[in-house]
Amino acid sequence: MSNLPIVILKSGKDQSVRRFHPWVFSGAIKKIKGNVAEGDLVAVYDNKDEFLATGHYQIGSIAVRIITFDNEDIDAGFWKKKIETAYNLRKELGLAGSEHTNAYRLAGAEGDGMPGLIIDFYNGTAVVQMHSVGMYLIRDILVEALKDVLGNELKAIYNKSEGSLPYKANLNPVNDYVWGTPPSKIATENGLKFQVDWEKGQKTGFFIDQRENRALLEKYAKNKDVLNMFCYTGGFSFYAMRGGAKTVHSVDSSERAISITDKNVELNFPGDNRHKSFAMDAFKYLENVKDKYDLIILDPPAFAKHQNVVHNALQGYKRLNSIAIEQIKPGGIIFTFSCSQVVNKDMFRKMAFSAAAKAGRQVRILHQMTQPADHPINIYHPEGEYLKGLVLQVL
Repeated sequence: MSNLPIVILKSGKDQSVRRFHPWVFSGAIKKIKGNVAEGDLVAVYDNKDEFLATGHYQIGSIAVRIITFDNEDIDAGFWKKKIETAYNLRKELGLAGSEHTNAYRLAGAEGDGMPGLIIDFYNGTAVVQMHSVGMYLIRDILVEALKDVLGNELKAIYNKSEGSLPYKANLNPVNDYVWGTPPSKIATENGLKFQVDWEKGQKTGFFIDQRENRALLEKYAKNKDVLNMFCYTGGFSFYAMRGGAKTVHSVDSSERAISITDKNVELNFPGDNRHKSFAMDAFKYLENVKDKYDLIILDPPAFAKHQNVVHNALQGYKRLNSIAIEQIKPGGIIFTFSCSQVVNKDMFRKMAFSAAAKAGRQVRILHQMTQPADHPINIYHPEGEYLKGLVLQVL
């Protein structure tokens, strides 16, 4: 590894790396030895010339994303082992190779020791999303590693990095199939079918991270009038229907999302008139539903992506939740979520407290929810715990 450019940290700025945090911030860097471009591998050393880690260099406040704390060669074999370790965990979880659920996260960035890389698997198709230049530059190596590790389970690889890579890097990525042909765009989760639009949909096409929370919702749905806000492609809606809901209403501002929701409901419950969908603004819809619903799902898109807008985001969550708490039937259940990484669990819970107080109703917490095990959280990187949820009962 001696031929790599060397990033030397300021005195005392090595502590977080010694505690295995996978990021080096630009302010911690004393100097860089050698020529370095964005995406290059660099070796990280302390101020006393002791090796600490190897990672991908990038321009911005996070200057190095660490991929190993061992002084080892970073070659095709290294990446194959990383993918293999991630895949083996999904096998242990009963996801890889399952017919009951053939949609799961195969690689979860820092949670799987691969910062800057997301891979979601949908019934034979791996959808790869790179968030760092370093990962994009080794995309061919990653494709070969996926083919080697997954073997016959893998039918196609789709690179969806056009919107996730730093635009200033001038990489000009194009979303496209880099290998194979997808056998189908219909995947299965807990025995339910859904269409995945990885080409034009949000993120990689479906929010796999809500799988266990959808299964929990199913248990609460029996004989209830259910409202699924920000429904996207209807995941919670068809689980509620299988759970025996009396009616299910799906609301999203995107007509495209509503169209896919309708198709997904029809896939699982053809001709079932319990479901209706509405393409309209969430806040507007919620204004006039007093005592109409006894189960409401609030799963909005991230209200905050950066630290400087956290306060505004929390006000948005508070407003949304207080309206739902005001409107729901007595004894009703609210599943409420935040997927904003910068809003932590404590902030989210305090927001729910404020929303309940503002609405002036008695509220209790029945469950505290997070992301499933195929979205693992690196214990040294608490920022990876992005999904927070509460099941509230409103008396």
